[in-house]
Amino acid sequence: MEQARKALLAALRSALAELAPDTPVEAVFELPRQAAHGDLAITCAMQLARPLKKNPRELAQALVAAMQRQPGVERWVQAFEIAGPGFVNLRLSAAAKQAVVAEVLGAGPGYGSQPGTGRQVMVEFVSANPTGPLHVGHGRQGALGDALCKLLQSQGWQVHREFYYNDAGVQIATLARSTQARLKGLKPGDAAWPDDAYNGEYIADIAAAFADRQTVSADDRSFSASGDTDDLDGIRQFAVAYLRHEQDLDLRAFGVHFDQYYLESSLYSSGRVEDAVRRLVAAGKTYERDGALWLRSTDYGDDKDRVMRKSAPEGAAPEASPYTYFVPDVAYHIHKWQRGFVKVLNVQGSDHHGTIARVRAGLQAADVGIPAGYPDYVLHKMVTVMRGGQEVKISKRAGGYVTLRDLIDWTSRDAVRFFLVSRKADTEFVFDVDLALKRNDENPVFYVQYAHARICSVLAQWGGDTTALAQADLALLTAPSEAALMLKLAEYPGMLTRAAAEHAPHDVAFYLRELAAAFHTYYAAERFLVDDAALARARMALLAATRQVLRNALEVLGVSAPESMSREQAETGDAGAA
Repeated sequence: MEQARKALLAALRSALAELAPDTPVEAVFELPRQAAHGDLAITCAMQLARPLKKNPRELAQALVAAMQRQPGVERWVQAFEIAGPGFVNLRLSAAAKQAVVAEVLGAGPGYGSQPGTGRQVMVEFVSANPTGPLHVGHGRQGALGDALCKLLQSQGWQVHREFYYNDAGVQIATLARSTQARLKGLKPGDAAWPDDAYNGEYIADIAAAFADRQTVSADDRSFSASGDTDDLDGIRQFAVAYLRHEQDLDLRAFGVHFDQYYLESSLYSSGRVEDAVRRLVAAGKTYERDGALWLRSTDYGDDKDRVMRKSAPEGAAPEASPYTYFVPDVAYHIHKWQRGFVKVLNVQGSDHHGTIARVRAGLQAADVGIPAGYPDYVLHKMVTVMRGGQEVKISKRAGGYVTLRDLIDWTSRDAVRFFLVSRKADTEFVFDVDLALKRNDENPVFYVQYAHARICSVLAQWGGDTTALAQADLALLTAPSEAALMLKLAEYPGMLTRAAAEHAPHDVAFYLRELAAAFHTYYAAERFLVDDAALARARMALLAATRQVLRNALEVLGVSAPESMSREQAETGDAGAA
C-alpha cells in the first residue's frame, strides 16, 4: 500500500504541475468521511478554482485525466469518481490494498517507523516535587510523556527524557517540618501540629525510617538518616531521598524511565539564575518599580509585565527577596537550549498555562538565539477517579488524593496507561475503575488486547510456518471485511506521523480501537481454517500482519500485547470463527 500511495502522490504532483504550474497546491490525499465514497479523496480542484477562475468540477475532470496519463496509476486505482462541487474520490485496486500485508510482514516491529535523523528532542514530564506520593495527575503525565517519547522516536528523533524537581524550596521545608513533627510524636489533629503540614500516612513512614537510621537510595541520590530529631537539614535530605525512592518505585511499576533528573537548586548553585537575570537586565528588558524587579513581558505578547523579584522587606537589601518562580524556569530553558536541544516538549498540568507566556517572553528577552514559541507544551487536565459509582478523592496513604499506585493496584498498569492517553490531554477525564476491570467489549483496553490474543489463538491452531507467510497468494484476499482491515493497516504509518507531529498520543488509542473493530468484524464474517490451503495461508498472512500492527501500536502506549486471554475473561465469549 505504501508503494501505491507513493506512486499516486507522484502522479498527483505531476498532474497539478501540468494543470497549475504557477499556483502551488500541496499534493495530499484525504480519507473520505464515509467509506462508501471510496478509499482516498482529493480536494485540490476546489482549492484551484478561485485562483484559476475555473469551475471546480471541470478542474476535477481535468485532474483525473492528467493523473490517468501518469505511469502506474492504472495498476493502483480501480476507479476515479467526481462528486459534489469537485471532490475526486479514488477506489483503490485490490492489489493496492493487498500489498500492505507484505509490507507489514517485511517491516515487522519497524512498520510505521521512520529512520533516525540525528535530530534531538527533550521531553520533560512528571517533574513532581518529592513532597508526597505521585497522584493520578502525575500518572496522566507519565502516560502522555512516555507515549510522546515513543511517538517521536518512531519518527527518527533522538529522545532525551528529563525529570525536573525542587529539593530545597518552601514545599520541601514544609515536608521536613512535617516529618520532624512526627518524629516528636505529634500527629494530625494535635494542638501543636503545624497548620501547613502534610497529613498523609507516608509522613509517619518517613519519620519511622529516619528514626531507624535507614539509608534510602533513589535513581539520582542516596542518604543515610542520623536519627537525630533536631537534625532538620538531615531530615529534609532524608525525606527527599525517601520520596524520590518511592517515586522511582511508582514509575518502574508504571514502566516509565528517565535519562536525567535535574534539580532546581542546581540552577542557583551553578549561577544560572543570576546569569539569566543579568542577561535580561543587560538587554534592557527589565525595570525597577516600587522596589520590585519587573520583566517587560508585554513586549513579547504577554498580557502584562511580570514581577521577577518582589520588593524586599523594609530595611532589607533587594537581594533578600527571592526571585519569583518563573525566573528559574527561564534559566532552566536557556540551559536546555545550550545543551543542544533545539526542540523541547514540556508535559505539564493545565495549571501551568499562565507560565507559558512569561517563560517564552523571558527566553526571547534573554537574546540567546532561542526562536519564538520555544518550548512546546502539552497541557493536561486533571483526572477524576470513579469507583462503585462514587468519586474517590482520598487515599489513606496520601491523605488527600488518589495515588498512581492506588490506581495500578485497583486495576492494572495496562488499563491505567491506556485509559490515561485515550482522550485529548486538554480534556477532562473520568477514570472509571469499574470499567477498567470489565472483561468485555465495553472496556477499550480489553477489546484491543483480546483482538491480539484471538489472532495468536488462530495462528496457533493453524500451526503453519508464520515466517513464510510473506509468500502467500494475497490476491485471494477479496472479501469486503478483508479489504476494510487492509485499509486500516495501511493507515498506521500516516497516523503515527501525524500523532507525533501534533503531540497527540490519543490518536494511537483511537486507531487501536478502530483496528480491533475491523479485526473483530473480519473474525465474525469469515472462517480462517478453511480446506483451501492457499486461502487459509493468505488469511493467516493478513492475521499475522494485523497482530504485528496491534503490537506496534500498543508498544507506543506502553501497553502489553497478551498472546492468550482465557475464555473466562471474556464475558461475551468467543464465536469460534476459526
